[in-house]
Amino acid sequence: MERVARAFWLRSPEQGEIRATGLPEAGPDEVLVRTLYSGVSRGTETLVFQGRVPESQYEVMRAPFQEGTFPAPVKYGYLNVGVVEDGPPGLLGRTVFSLYPHQTRFVVPADAVTIVPDAVPPERAVLAGTVETAVNALWDAAPLVGDRIAVVGAGMVGCAVARLLAGLPGARVQLVDIDPEREAVAKRLGVAFASPGQAEGECDLVLHASATEAGLARSLELLAREGEVIDLSWYGDRRVAVPLGEDFHARRLSVRSSQVGSVSPARRARRTHADRRALALGLLTDPVYDVLITGESDFEDLPDVLSKLASGALPALCHRITYS
Repeated sequence: MERVARAFWLRSPEQGEIRATGLPEAGPDEVLVRTLYSGVSRGTETLVFQGRVPESQYEVMRAPFQEGTFPAPVKYGYLNVGVVEDGPPGLLGRTVFSLYPHQTRFVVPADAVTIVPDAVPPERAVLAGTVETAVNALWDAAPLVGDRIAVVGAGMVGCAVARLLAGLPGARVQLVDIDPEREAVAKRLGVAFASPGQAEGECDLVLHASATEAGLARSLELLAREGEVIDLSWYGDRRVAVPLGEDFHARRLSVRSSQVGSVSPARRARRTHADRRALALGLLTDPVYDVLITGESDFEDLPDVLSKLASGALPALCHRITYS
């Protein structure tokens, strides 16, 4: 078996390349995984690609198996689906998800991989990290039966959140985005759609995922008195103005963050990261999530693909990478 793998590295901001990397032998408590698919987490990975991680967040934003340091050179990514080629008998030959960067083969501890259920196609399993983020957001937000809810920002995370909310009995759920083409996606997800100017107000809860200042401001405008915005966006090194004047205090509004790096305090005493990830993979038996895969490219083309994603030349929700 080959002892050299190939990995995507950010050589310098906006300059990616494929590098050869050594492949160690798998130890007794490790697995050797051959990658089948990886996914580009468009929001975070394009910020990393552009070198826009603030120095104060270098440690916080480290991916679990990242090599190198921000801004570059760095090997970054965390949506990987592969097959175990060497390891414990219970994992040998199984399709697994892990938080590993874009690389053809790799060795990790056995407890760092999660078995993909037989009912979930490997091609769809690259969304596990996105759905896990959405699960954590709902644990943070704690929506109630009959709530009036808006999800502002129809990217990967916003769409996954909207799909989970679609099953809440009696809830009014609206996906809000500036791109009218997202209406077809919202319909597939089973929720209503509106442009920011047409969105229904008086919301009990707004989940913001547009990563824009305008989106956050509109999220606050959509709230009813004593409503709450849960902000899932990460803005990188941008300063974002939050409109806390006018009637923000009089209406007793709230803004609270949600971040997938930690299990929500609402479940932290009873759920582990592994529990949350297994739940997300189980939810991916729903074929509707395939609508979030909007493109596919070969691993060898990844430097050019990330450049186009970062510039906006290649629009996407989740862009899937295939491995020969």
